[in-house]
Amino acid sequence: MDQYYTIKTSFFGNTNPQQLIEQYGSPLYVYNESILRQRCRDMADFIPYANYIANYSTKANSNLELLKIIREEGLHVDAMSPGEIYVLLAAGFRPDQIFYIGNNVSIEEMMYAVNLGITVSVDSLSQLETFGQHNPGGNVAVRINPGFGIGHHEKVVTGGEKTKFGINDDRIDDVKALIQKYNLNLVGINQHIGSLFMEGEPYLQSIRTLLDIASLFEGLDFIDMGGGFGIPYQKQDGEKPLELKLFGEQAAELLDAWASRYNPDIQFMSEPGRYVVAECGVLLGTAHARKENGGIHYVGTDLGFNVLARPVMYDAWHDIEVYPKHKRAVDSLKETVTIVGNICESGDIIAYNRQLPVISIGDILGVMDAGAYGHTMASNYNNRLRPAEVLIRRDGTDKLIRRRDTMEDLIRVFPTHTV
Repeated sequence: MDQYYTIKTSFFGNTNPQQLIEQYGSPLYVYNESILRQRCRDMADFIPYANYIANYSTKANSNLELLKIIREEGLHVDAMSPGEIYVLLAAGFRPDQIFYIGNNVSIEEMMYAVNLGITVSVDSLSQLETFGQHNPGGNVAVRINPGFGIGHHEKVVTGGEKTKFGINDDRIDDVKALIQKYNLNLVGINQHIGSLFMEGEPYLQSIRTLLDIASLFEGLDFIDMGGGFGIPYQKQDGEKPLELKLFGEQAAELLDAWASRYNPDIQFMSEPGRYVVAECGVLLGTAHARKENGGIHYVGTDLGFNVLARPVMYDAWHDIEVYPKHKRAVDSLKETVTIVGNICESGDIIAYNRQLPVISIGDILGVMDAGAYGHTMASNYNNRLRPAEVLIRRDGTDKLIRRRDTMEDLIRVFPTHTV
């Protein structure tokens, strides 16, 4: 059992949670550069196929410094908004390395990408019509709904009947008609079936389906197979990682067979997000209160859902580590507690009914695997300040890569008030 993932990985380098909290405040996101780079390399080498590229999904974590590392490791990127495009360009990505996958967006957003030389994907016939009306003769990609989806929660399933994403495969003739009507150049098709799968077969099946659809089009430059690769969030209970090597070899066989028959020059892409950044991030927070209510023992912390929304949104699990304020044998005594935050909502629960080392006021808690959909989903709800982000560099030193919000930031956006 990996009760202390951070010890096993030397996660905090030359420092420790107590020193980091003292220097940068609580709560605090901490990232490990070595782990991030290794996960980038895992994805870059995922499919042993010459024309394969991994496109990192920016929405998982859009910190500028992390994006620079991801670019250095050779990954390309997906963007979901003009804001993400803006940050990606600032991180040094070229327009031809960015794929804009819009969802119910305005023509202004589409043209923002087009005018920068960035390929746009549309995910409905109406959006394809809008694109064609304003950019006739342009390059475009379309997002296909493969007819099924997968995910650890219904809110992360992105394929099948009950999803807002993609064009159903029975509307391919309508896609072709709009492409012809506006003299568009269909350069690629893409899909996404859902998030956090831990077995390869559903993804392989989605590839088979997408390749069947791709055979109905001529002249495609690329096929984007989507992402959703899971990571073992329950390491403390021995959960194993995705069998990436075998999985990638099986995918390569499918791609090679299709390309040999239809288009040997086509590029294949994937969209890893969580897999790249989740395990490189730990969220640190402080225990401020304890109470018993209705037979439940609560530990109150500053880890509200304004800091980490995943447990509230998806009933998501994150392993918890305890770092005592005063030295003691943390494994000598356990208790069952529910970890809650400081937001005025009953649902503000980080971890329910967990058996953990006894937690004292002032102890620091570490929320594992918080690098994906953590700070990027943080908010100022209750006018709480968003936390700082720190990078543990490969030499073990720490570096501030996003400052903590200030009180002044809360009113800086109001035009009638001068800070």
